Amino acid sequence: MERRHFISGVLAAAQKEAQTGGTGSTSYSVDVAIERKQAGKPHRGKVLAAIQPHCDDVPIFAGGTVLKLIDEGYTGVLITMSNDSMAGTGSSIGDIVLKNESDTREVARRLGLKDAYFLNYPNHNMDAWPVPEIRARLIFLFRLLKVDTVLGYDPAALYEENPDHYVTARAVESACWMAGSSWDYPEHFKAGLAPHGPREKYYFARGPQLVNRVVDVGPYIDQKVWVNMANVTQGPAGNQGAGLRKALAAKGRKLPLLGNDDETANRQFTKTFALVRDHIRGQAHGLEYAEYFHYIPADDSGVDEYVSKNSAPL
Repeated sequence: MERRHFISGVLAAAQKEAQTGGTGSTSYSVDVAIERKQAGKPHRGKVLAAIQPHCDDVPIFAGGTVLKLIDEGYTGVLITMSNDSMAGTGSSIGDIVLKNESDTREVARRLGLKDAYFLNYPNHNMDAWPVPEIRARLIFLFRLLKVDTVLGYDPAALYEENPDHYVTARAVESACWMAGSSWDYPEHFKAGLAPHGPREKYYFARGPQLVNRVVDVGPYIDQKVWVNMANVTQGPAGNQGAGLRKALAAKGRKLPLLGNDDETANRQFTKTFALVRDHIRGQAHGLEYAEYFHYIPADDSGVDEYVSKNSAPL
């Protein structure tokens, strides 16, 4: 992701979405469901895996949805695929990797996730690695953690230029169904694991995608701001508000929006500019803030329910 042009690009793309109906697609007509905050803990006992190539992907595109699902009873983990060596400020590549890893652990904590996993593939070069190798590691984690739901990049999204994004998406997609097979990687079963694959998916995208789920993240937007502020090293939030406030002060100027301290400046900058897409997308659906997904529900045939209701003694 080109952080230098992120905010201006987000604003232009989000405004274009609003003008075309806010569905994320102009080629297909699909039913779009709005997912709102549910009372209680309807997802208690379920496990979520939020999967990202880089440390800022989930916070930007789906941080509000992760917060919502955790609030509704999920437990979850954050899986970061690359070593995040190619984005951020630091004295060396090693320094950047360390800083981004530290930021990512804080992101996971702020999202309410119980653990963070780092697979450490080379940033911007994941297409040099075989998808089956990446997939095998994900299958192991899905079985180990008994993941029910995944959240990550859309394998069918259009015009994705970053190889880390589309390689991750394709590996996740195939790992989901193969993890549930009793024939794939049987050595796992010798180690005490059992077939178990995620059956529900929330896929997000940077570019055009077939959007069928709009998640109302208005109740979680301030928490999402706080999550994104943890990505100090590469942004696009981090300390940019404080930096702008300082630059204006050097010119004898100020921006009232940024307040009188760095914390306020960073929060307001993140909410107003870095997450402007969420506001524009929300407005397109009568919400204050929203995140877009191609949502794939669990494929329930209804057999278990039918048998439970209709079976009789011999």
